[in-house]
Amino acid sequence: MNPRRRLAVYGVPGALAIVLLLVAAAYLRPGGGVEAAVPAVDAKTGRICRALAHDLPDTVAGLKRRATDPSSPLTAAWGDPAIVLRCGVPRPAEMNSAGAVGADLKGVGWMLGSRVVDGRHLCTTTLREIYVEVSVPTRYGDVFALEGLAAAVRKNVPEGISDQS
Repeated sequence: MNPRRRLAVYGVPGALAIVLLLVAAAYLRPGGGVEAAVPAVDAKTGRICRALAHDLPDTVAGLKRRATDPSSPLTAAWGDPAIVLRCGVPRPAEMNSAGAVGADLKGVGWMLGSRVVDGRHLCTTTLREIYVEVSVPTRYGDVFALEGLAAAVRKNVPEGISDQS
């Protein structure tokens, strides 16, 4: 085969394949997601969190879902800056405070984000068998994002009093 023809047949598609692999590697590389600490959970909590992860929406408060780093069914994220969900967190000490603020949003009880850490409201489910924490950048507020998660929490996280501490 003629060298020019060989270059046209193999070289251009081969170079294109290499470029596509490099682009994919840049987007799919480990560490490319939103950092989210993965809670240590027992088997029951893990089952509940995996079920919740399956039903989480693709968008929350109009923000698209993003990957988390490390990738885990116990974490999820939406938007930039990210709203971050962590399933199976320990009971926040603030729940013992008489000053804790709570609300029922679409059938899910939440301790609302009176705690602001690194520019984020930390909100945690209440009266559920396990705790789900959602950190919401202050620029988004807190309630609207929580409403978008209510259906998945109601369906997958049983009501009750958690024995997690």
